[in-house]
Amino acid sequence: MQVRFSSEGTDFLSRDWTALVEADPAGTFFHTPAYLKLYWEEFGGSSELRLAFIEDGGETAGVCAFERVGSTIRFLGGTEVTDYLGPVAGDAEREAVALALIDALAARDDWELADLRNLPEDSPWLDALTACATERGLWHQVEEQDVCPFLPLPASFEEYLTALPGKLRHEIKRKARKLDEATGGYRVVFAGDDTIADDLERFFTLHRSSEGPKGKFMQPGMEIFFRRLAEAFLPSGVFRLGFVEVNGEKVAGAIGFVLHDRFLLYNSAFDHEWKPLSPGMVLVADLIRASIEEGLGGFDMLKGGLEYKYRFGSVPRRLMRLQFSRKL
Repeated sequence: MQVRFSSEGTDFLSRDWTALVEADPAGTFFHTPAYLKLYWEEFGGSSELRLAFIEDGGETAGVCAFERVGSTIRFLGGTEVTDYLGPVAGDAEREAVALALIDALAARDDWELADLRNLPEDSPWLDALTACATERGLWHQVEEQDVCPFLPLPASFEEYLTALPGKLRHEIKRKARKLDEATGGYRVVFAGDDTIADDLERFFTLHRSSEGPKGKFMQPGMEIFFRRLAEAFLPSGVFRLGFVEVNGEKVAGAIGFVLHDRFLLYNSAFDHEWKPLSPGMVLVADLIRASIEEGLGGFDMLKGGLEYKYRFGSVPRRLMRLQFSRKL
């Protein structure tokens, strides 16, 4: 296999690797060229782009997007807004692609340390890259970085509730009933092409009202990034923005992505005046219900081990960091 590196942003489109993302069980929304192109355009100004195309007989067998910062090379996507990172390839090509990638990186002299983050503990790429670094005698280490709580979804919402511990099941039902009784009824609504502009404004307002670092996260540059995500992925149904609405007022909102049989819960916010009625928790429960009814197989809470994520029955999924040096 041969590895060709590119620093051309046009290759996100001209060498579209969406099919490889779809063929790779470890591929996610965050691996798609459309997402990474958007990330690069908004946040890549201080780094150098390195797109690695692993070719076999003239065909692209695998792709990995990197960025170089000083003497460090890392997966493109950062860690603030991108939850999963790494290469993509089909199962049959993974080991050969990983070895070709390690060899090609080791042959370059424009970096000293590879700092590869956001690899799930069950990703076959973590094992493949680590094994190749070991085979080539490169210094490397693997450490836990974070956690992404994950919820496998059954065939029905009732089956989901039944499988929960009694305390969690009771809490989910009680919160929905309490909100319904206190307000005379609520509904869950989703943004569409005709409402997305106003809905994003409402979501940003809810987000900025949060306490601590969360309230400071949605700066103007971040707002632009979220608007571009909606513009790019709402038409295809990948981007979802849902709200709990009470008497015409949107009191809690959540953004997610749907791809590869999973709902990815990306960001959420709620009106803190409504905190006693827990509209954010009610919304997440309804998103789980909607995901089951859509036939999805998993509900991913994404990065961060916040306590509320485990109140829906999710299980911890460790996110790992692989570091290695190009020197023996």
